[in-house]
Amino acid sequence: MVDTVRPTTAEERDARVARNGGAPTLEFGRRVPYDSYVHASTLHTLQRPLSGDPGEMSFLVVSQIMELYFKLVRHELELARDHVRADEIWPALAPLRRAALHLEGLNAAWQTLRWMTPADFNKFRDLLGEGSGFQSAMYRHVEFLLGLRTASLIRPFRGSDAFDDLTAALHRSSLWDEVILLLARQGHDLKPELLDRDVAVEHEADPSVAEAWVRVYRDPGPGNHMRMLGEALTEVADRFGDWRYLHLKAVQRTMGAKSGSGGSNGLAFLQRSMSRPVFPELWTSRTEM
Repeated sequence: MVDTVRPTTAEERDARVARNGGAPTLEFGRRVPYDSYVHASTLHTLQRPLSGDPGEMSFLVVSQIMELYFKLVRHELELARDHVRADEIWPALAPLRRAALHLEGLNAAWQTLRWMTPADFNKFRDLLGEGSGFQSAMYRHVEFLLGLRTASLIRPFRGSDAFDDLTAALHRSSLWDEVILLLARQGHDLKPELLDRDVAVEHEADPSVAEAWVRVYRDPGPGNHMRMLGEALTEVADRFGDWRYLHLKAVQRTMGAKSGSGGSNGLAFLQRSMSRPVFPELWTSRTEM
């Protein structure tokens, strides 16, 4: 079957409508164009439950949906980072706004698992072995882009293509690293050590960065694109915080404080993770605003 999409023009589409009398086209003579583009027939072969429990399909599909959303958020954050690096503040706003909306979609996915009780989860949990969402390489990419960096967390991926990809990502600047450099280029007085540091090490909140954001926010004018950038970043951080909280609540709801499948202490590990803020100075600066 042909696995390509043939481009069309507005004129061709109008002519097709006229020939069809307004009805959809029903004959193609090859692979349906929608499937050539979306690959739905491939997507629908990827759900392979490990048990006979009908509820496991919900868990599996939602997990796969979240993986796709992680990829989408990563894509937008990389675009935003590249714009910020190039001093393109206005163009950076669109991918950040899209990322925040994608995170809303990601968060909504948790709602479809609210039916799951501990008894429901236990019907298939043992079959998952050591499999855990903690082992999501794409989620780790999102964390790295947001500035949450723990080098040891790429170790589970050794021996795979994901390991090399994550290693490279760990040593590239995060979106927040680039925002701090942008503040410096705009004349804000930041500590020199913030501008030439090992980006593989997680950034710690610094008062000079918070003070820079206070100065940015003091200008309420419509031409203050940095203020708009700050708000777009805050929205992303807020929605990501919602995801972390909903993850914690889902774990609490389905397994309480039991040990996690991946070797962690489950709920306690997630609670510690939530204590690491995204874009920390955007939050600490609010005390002085």
